[in-house]
Amino acid sequence: MLNFNFYNPTRILFGKGRLDSIDQMIPADAHVLITYGGGSAKKYGTLDKVKSVLGNRKVQEFGGIEPNPHYETLVKAAEIVRREGIDFLLAIGGGSVIDGTKFIALAASYSGEALDLLRYGFTPIGTDTVKTAIPIGTVLTLPATGSEMNCGGVISYEQGKYPVFSELVFPRFSVLDPALTYTLPKIQVANGVIDAFVHTTEQYITYPVDGRIQDRISEGILQTLIEIGETTIAEPENYDARANLVWSATLALNGLICAGVPQDWASHMIGHELTSLYGIDHGQTLAILLPSLLEIRREQKRAKLLQYAARVWNITEGSEDDRIHSAIQKTREFFERLGVRTRLSDYNIGEDQIPVIVGQLKAHGMTALSETQDLSLDISQKILENAL
Repeated sequence: MLNFNFYNPTRILFGKGRLDSIDQMIPADAHVLITYGGGSAKKYGTLDKVKSVLGNRKVQEFGGIEPNPHYETLVKAAEIVRREGIDFLLAIGGGSVIDGTKFIALAASYSGEALDLLRYGFTPIGTDTVKTAIPIGTVLTLPATGSEMNCGGVISYEQGKYPVFSELVFPRFSVLDPALTYTLPKIQVANGVIDAFVHTTEQYITYPVDGRIQDRISEGILQTLIEIGETTIAEPENYDARANLVWSATLALNGLICAGVPQDWASHMIGHELTSLYGIDHGQTLAILLPSLLEIRREQKRAKLLQYAARVWNITEGSEDDRIHSAIQKTREFFERLGVRTRLSDYNIGEDQIPVIVGQLKAHGMTALSETQDLSLDISQKILENAL
């Protein structure tokens, strides 16, 4: 097992009817800005319920945070925070709203140009750059990204998606009430299942370092998603299925299963370019790329692919190559059973677009991806070609 530091201060308030808990989590004299996305928080009454719980606190709202939150939108919110003296941010939504709110918390506290915060990549922004951040809490309405219990986010600017990390923006608390997710469209639930699944494989299907606890937790998350994925789409008010999805998505990216093990993230990095260029949902890009990447990288990942085949899919018969092939095929079939297509051609992206995608990877510095940093642009091209 590799050396690691683990730190996660987020308090999780899980279960039915937990919105009332917010009252104990936010100071009574706080000036709160509630952030949300396209209007579902209003439409389904969550915003009104939260405002009622906040009672006599001074409350303002900022809506319209987009899927793949835009830098230009977020800096407007940061200006409101500074101008109005906001001292607590409360995000209602999924990963995009929560990611955006984290950036608002940093940008509002940063003395320089907010655009500078996008240049750190996966390196956490130090307290020498941003000394404090506005505290945040979250009310999760879309299980997928795990942003409700980590310190990272992804921000869109021009034709790129930029990771931003800082320990200052771990949510102080997150309300995880599975019932708040019942009204989600089926495609958003499917995307969430896939996002959580691929988050897990990015930290699990790498190379062995005898991280036994991490592996077993990862395998449990993957098996749970396979067990409940179709059910939670077909039966949106099946509380037990949806509760297991919500907690799986949180555990998939709260820092626990990546501690002390290698991490890949190539599927995500290539997928970000597909979203930026063609507007394909993030979860859909992962369903396209993961099976293809596993095929192209099967030698580099052989040992963990065999473990994945045996422990997650119960494939123990046949040659090693046959077992690996079957595991990858079962992964693709799982995504497709969720109603998500898994080929670039399904989204009208042909071979002529691959140089464009590779060009974007180059422009954004994605020239040495994977857990071993040897996934070159040529290999990215092969993955994309295999995904046609």
